[in-house]
Amino acid sequence: MINKEIVDKLGYIDELIDPNINLVDEIYKLKKEKDAVILAHYYQYPEIQDIADFVGDSLALSIKAKDVKSKMVVFAGVRFMAETTKILLPDAKVIIPDTNAGCSLADSCDFFSFKMLKEKYPNHLVITYVNTNADIKTISDICCTSSNAEKVVNSIPIDQPIIFAPDKNLGQYIKEKLKRENMILWDGACGVHEKFSLEKILQLKHENPKSKVISHPECPKPIHIISDFIGSTSQLIDFIIIDSSSSYIVATEEGVIHQMKKLSPYKNFIPAPPNYSNFSCNQCSFMKMITLKKLYLSLKYEYPEINLSKELIDKARLPIERMIAIK
Repeated sequence: MINKEIVDKLGYIDELIDPNINLVDEIYKLKKEKDAVILAHYYQYPEIQDIADFVGDSLALSIKAKDVKSKMVVFAGVRFMAETTKILLPDAKVIIPDTNAGCSLADSCDFFSFKMLKEKYPNHLVITYVNTNADIKTISDICCTSSNAEKVVNSIPIDQPIIFAPDKNLGQYIKEKLKRENMILWDGACGVHEKFSLEKILQLKHENPKSKVISHPECPKPIHIISDFIGSTSQLIDFIIIDSSSSYIVATEEGVIHQMKKLSPYKNFIPAPPNYSNFSCNQCSFMKMITLKKLYLSLKYEYPEINLSKELIDKARLPIERMIAIK
């Protein structure tokens, strides 16, 4: 059996892999042998997306996970996504290639602080973005994703006060769009979407006047104001397919551009830059922790595995299932 401490130390990864093997071929072989399915988010490296059985955004991946029949799921994404899969598939073995693949947004909302907020407003219904850790879901009434947040909020009576967490930008966007003044927003944000540079995007627009700006609702309001279209990851992909323009400035994690290029190869996609002076594009460092080598090792050794208590799974499943029901 593999020494788990060695797997956790990234510097030893090359020593665990035969340099003569073809990683892609070996992954396909292991998938078949172990009856495994690979689910991947759009923000993964292109080679990860291309080898996955299914690629999607958070909502699509949740829906897909619920229907998986395989004994093992390898989740190429961040930890909260793998946790969601385990909650929906408690009897399956759920593997994530790197347990350090966290989420700045999910980690901005800790259980005890959020529980205190909920207790302060006992008459408020709690809607939590699926980008939360599993314990937060246990004290939520319903989850949502950026794809169905508007539908979820609209399903709640207009006079029902709401706590929305953890993304303040998505929350503010929905609050203003739906005129829901009785929404309390948690002060959290995605480290990638929060740091897009308005000034640099405007400069890109000046240099590429025919390009449309498309952005994710996790971006701050100034980015929304200059956007031609605002939508979730999957909605951005759908938009560029049907839209007549030929060039886009894309204000979300740049991994999605791989799918955009595959689906609309004759169009031009420009990643929106962050406000770091020495970076030209925006990547999620957590999403990029998943590599082909780690994916191979996780399949081979069936590790690291996501383990959650039955009590946590039972409490967290209901708000997720409510979310899936409102597609």
